[in-house]
This record gives sequence, C-alpha cells and structure tokens, in this order.
Amino acid sequence: MNFANGDRLSLIQRITGKIDAFGFESTRPVVQKSIEKPKPIHKPLDLSHLIEHTLLKPEATSKDILRLCDEARQFHFRGVCVNPVFVKEVQKQLTGTDCSVITVVGFPLGANITATKVEEMKHVIELGANEVDMVIPIGALKDGDYRAVYQDIRAVVKSAGQIPVKVIIETGLLEETEKIAACLLAERAGAAFVKTSTGFSVRGATVEDVKLMRTVVGNKICIKAAGGIRDFQTARALVEAGSTRLGCSASVAIVTESLQ
Repeated sequence: MNFANGDRLSLIQRITGKIDAFGFESTRPVVQKSIEKPKPIHKPLDLSHLIEHTLLKPEATSKDILRLCDEARQFHFRGVCVNPVFVKEVQKQLTGTDCSVITVVGFPLGANITATKVEEMKHVIELGANEVDMVIPIGALKDGDYRAVYQDIRAVVKSAGQIPVKVIIETGLLEETEKIAACLLAERAGAAFVKTSTGFSVRGATVEDVKLMRTVVGNKICIKAAGGIRDFQTARALVEAGSTRLGCSASVAIVTESLQ
C-alpha cells in the first residue's frame, strides 16, 4: 500500500483541519532535535544505538533487571526500559554510561486519571528516569474526544519538564483515522516521540503503521516502534520505514543474529 498517495494525504489533511478547529496550543518538544536521516543498517550490530533494551513483564525480578543492564552495557544499547519500581536500580547500574534510563507512565492501558499520570511522572523523574513512555487514554480517542486526549498528553509532557516523552498510541487497537489523529495530537501536545505499541495488546509494531506515522508527523517528531520485534530483518524494516528508536525485549538475539 502506498502511504503517501493522494487519498491518504487528503485524509490526513481533513483530520488535521478537524483538530486545528479545536485551537489546541501547538508546543514544540523542549528537547527535540531535527530528525536525522538514519544511517544505513547493514548488519545486526548497526541497530544497537537505536534499541531500547526492554523488560516490562510483571514477573520481572531484580536479577532480571541486573542482567538487562549488563547486556545494555555490553552491546551499547541506546537505553534500558523498565517499570517504575526498577528505575532507581537501573539508574544506579547505568551511572557513567551513555545509556538512557527509560520507564513508563499510565502503562499498559492508559486508563489512569490524568492527575495520576502526572504524579507518576514526577516520581519516576525523582527516581532517575531521563526518558518516559506514556500511554494515551485510548477509549477517549476512539470516542473522538480529541480534547481529552490532547489535555492528557499535554499535562504529562508539562510535568516532564526537560524529560522527553514518548506517546504510546497502541496502533493495533486503532482505525486508520484514529492513528492519524493520535499522531497529530501527540505532536501538538509537545511529545518528543510517538510510539506504536505497549507490547501488551493485540499486536505490536508493523511497517505499515510506521510508514503512516511518519507520513503524518513528517520530520517534526521521532517515532519509536515497539512490540513483537524479534529478528534483524523486522527491526531493519521498521527503521527503513521511519522508526528512529526500537523497543525490544529480544535485543540481544537481534544484534547477535549473524553470530548464531
């Protein structure tokens, strides 16, 4: 499917006009740099600097988290993404490295009250997180309540201060028009990234979704693909489609694939 065809662009323009009619303040991410053209990915290890090594399973133990940090240092992953309860330990383990400490807010459903997400954001920053992924109120988006979605994202972004926020829209639950609206709302609310999935819903990232997201946001913000990325070919295809980060739990298997 051609994601840049006239019908698709016309649809994006119509939804943009609908959202613009609300008069939402358009906010540039305080930490966002221009999107760089991705470097060619020739071999698995070329992906390391794009990967956020992730463990968000509820049964994760302290031992699992220590292993995650060891692997991140060994393979020079971009960051380690864990649940809030482990942020302090990850910050300790990664001190002195250039690996980001990443956590989640309103995860995995996005159905928390906005004030709860804001408080959670404040706490994880105090614990040492320097990047945060939040989940939108998916039901509100599907209801067409764009104001509620915008205000939820905006409140969390404002509470983050200088911390970049990645907005998870859970593409597997959305129709095409909803994906477009979610990307536009995230961009206007000051998100640094829009992210495909939590990895806990019906499916994860697809090349088609990433292409659509890149068409919608252009070079204004970054894209993180996450969920179901388990091999080098899939990871490379997602980067070539427009992803600037990859959230992976199978990170080591991906970057060592040619060695197996």
